[in-house]
Amino acid sequence: MGRPRPFSRSTVLVVEDDDDQRSLAATVFEEAGFKVVECASAEAAVAVIDARRGEIAMIFTDVRLSGVMDGVELAQIACDKAPTVPVIVTSGASGERLRDLPARTEYMQKPWRALELLMRAERVRADGDHVAWRGDIL
Repeated sequence: MGRPRPFSRSTVLVVEDDDDQRSLAATVFEEAGFKVVECASAEAAVAVIDARRGEIAMIFTDVRLSGVMDGVELAQIACDKAPTVPVIVTSGASGERLRDLPARTEYMQKPWRALELLMRAERVRADGDHVAWRGDIL
């Protein structure tokens, strides 16, 4: 396996309305050397994407969020606004809503462990075009 190529961007956008889950994910990414921007809602995340698109290396979002939009809608908007930025969507519940995920998103079942999160993030980064891996939901 070749050496992983470095991200040209250095920030992970973590979107989660549960404070403890958001803090845990942020800590995992920070300990891996990333800067982290945390948001509790999809609306706040869209504002970050618009303002800091060139800095964002990856978006990690829960499906269920506070606010009007959920994580699936956020993933759809993120894929439109920043098509080269990988998106990992996580949820503790499966269901029909997950079938609406954009093709270029990764899905990760909760509960996840820190090592699993980093491995998934590395795989998405290495793939570059982050083609969907939907074995968890279909």
